[in-house]
Amino acid sequence: MIIGIPAEIHPGEKRVAASPEVVKKLVDAGFDVVVEPGAGTAASFNDDVFLEAGATIAKDTAQTWSADLVIKVRPPEHNPKLGRHEIELMSEGACLISFLWPAQNQELLQKLAGGKLTALAMDSIPRISRAQKLDALSSMANIGGYRAVIEASNLFGRFFAGQITAAGKVDPAKVLVIGAGVAGLAAIGTARSLGAIVRAFDTRPEVKDQIQSMDAEFLELEFEEDGTGEGGYAKVMSEEFIEAEMALFARQAYEVDIIITTALIPGKPAPKLITNGMVKTMRRGSVIVDLAAEQGGNCEATEPGKVVESQGVYIVGYTDLPSRLAPQASQLYATNIYNLIMEMNPENDGNIVIDMEDDVIRGATVVNSGEITWPPPTIAVGAERKPSFGGQQIEVKDDAKRASAAAKGSSEIARFVKSAWFPVILAGLALFGLGQVAPPSFMAHFTVFVLSCFIGYMVIWNVSPSLHTPLMSVTNAISSIIVLGALTQISSTSTLIFILAGIAAFITCINIVGGFSVTQRMLQMFRG
Repeated sequence: MIIGIPAEIHPGEKRVAASPEVVKKLVDAGFDVVVEPGAGTAASFNDDVFLEAGATIAKDTAQTWSADLVIKVRPPEHNPKLGRHEIELMSEGACLISFLWPAQNQELLQKLAGGKLTALAMDSIPRISRAQKLDALSSMANIGGYRAVIEASNLFGRFFAGQITAAGKVDPAKVLVIGAGVAGLAAIGTARSLGAIVRAFDTRPEVKDQIQSMDAEFLELEFEEDGTGEGGYAKVMSEEFIEAEMALFARQAYEVDIIITTALIPGKPAPKLITNGMVKTMRRGSVIVDLAAEQGGNCEATEPGKVVESQGVYIVGYTDLPSRLAPQASQLYATNIYNLIMEMNPENDGNIVIDMEDDVIRGATVVNSGEITWPPPTIAVGAERKPSFGGQQIEVKDDAKRASAAAKGSSEIARFVKSAWFPVILAGLALFGLGQVAPPSFMAHFTVFVLSCFIGYMVIWNVSPSLHTPLMSVTNAISSIIVLGALTQISSTSTLIFILAGIAAFITCINIVGGFSVTQRMLQMFRG
């Protein structure tokens, strides 16, 4: 199968859909790769490095688009040089992978369907655990959040960090980040690393721990409403909540120096969170960076693609922040694309298979062989906690089932008592019998073992799932103190014991170093 990598024609777009490193991996996987001349030049990848990676440089744009699979960054659009739409350059039955924004581009979906094409949208990758390596939205948002702080610092006329000098005291900048998704967390981490005082707000209460772990202040409303929507995104809030939220932003606008907004709701225009009235209350020289500019902006004064000045406040509405770090953005996006292609290449034979039974592939596929398949079925991203008795869950979906569950409550409790007490009594009798024959030292050690298992279980159960990996890795490292046992036996006169002790010491040392290393890397991710 031939993969085509065309040059991006959208004004100001510098990214390319594949890096030389990824091209080499695709070639090794059995694909033939054709790159349009100059496709990677703006991202610092010239044609020679693609040739060295095993790609072929196409004769022209048309040859690139005639490939079996075309991968790009921006959605296809009209090519002014050729006088044709890019979709019209594709062969019937070919496949396209790019950002498509299907909710806002119904006409584009119709064009793709009309050409009997298959299209996968990188912005529609389901946000589930096993699809994280394909999540291009998060990759680009991470870069956008970082770059937002850099753009703000370029326009802001002071230090971010506070200083005490012979010439006087410099107060640290105060930064407000609205929305603590990937972009927001990246902005928080960057602003904190520059020394600013950072405050953050999000409608989803579960992000509070993440914000505080990055040494930022989480702004809370005295209003109980969960803003978590489908797929982990934010949802539209009630009018009462929005009123309280706007009052909070108005107070913060008066106090802070920099505001970075990232609020987006899938399939809807960006909510207006910063009004012109709030802009007027900000100090002259303050900066607003609107990461939602492409979808209309969170600030009423935002002009997409521009930096405007209003009442002495700079409002940054750039829509190409990831493109301003084109080499890095291209590398990350190319890796996401490669991982998606390999998900569709189960035989590793240089051909892709569109498996509509696969949740990830189904979620990303918006057009399949000329048939529009968007929107995909909803994927449950989290398990709801259901009422249970003795481990037997009772599903309650509506009022009728609630009444039914209440009526059956007494019988469920009775079954619970019967099923729970029997194993407890049996275990107690077994322990009593064991205590009659086992030596006292064994029972003492056994008691410590049972209590440690119970305490360990309760500790893990109450830890946030997002911290399980670093917790388990450091636990793994600490548990490796069994190396002490190996060291006490390594001086044995027995050759067999000496060898076994040496192997045990070697393996546990790897465990210790690896455990702490993984923990450190995971914690660095939380710090941004």
